[in-house]
Amino acid sequence: MLVLSRKKNESIVINNDVVITIVEIRGDKVRLGIVAPKDVPVHREEVYEAIHGAKPTVTIQANGQAS
Repeated sequence: MLVLSRKKNESIVINNDVVITIVEIRGDKVRLGIVAPKDVPVHREEVYEAIHGAKPTVTIQANGQAS
């Protein structure tokens, strides 16, 4: 897992087409804004679990890449 620090209004870019921006930080909650192509599903983890019946799985390959 990659862990990054960001401040309000700062962003993270994933794969050139997904942008995650820190919109607000209030106490122990962080609000995120996500811009992604329509064909990329974006769900909170509990919604993903309800849809798929399991937690999301990520496999780390020998070269350190996730799949």
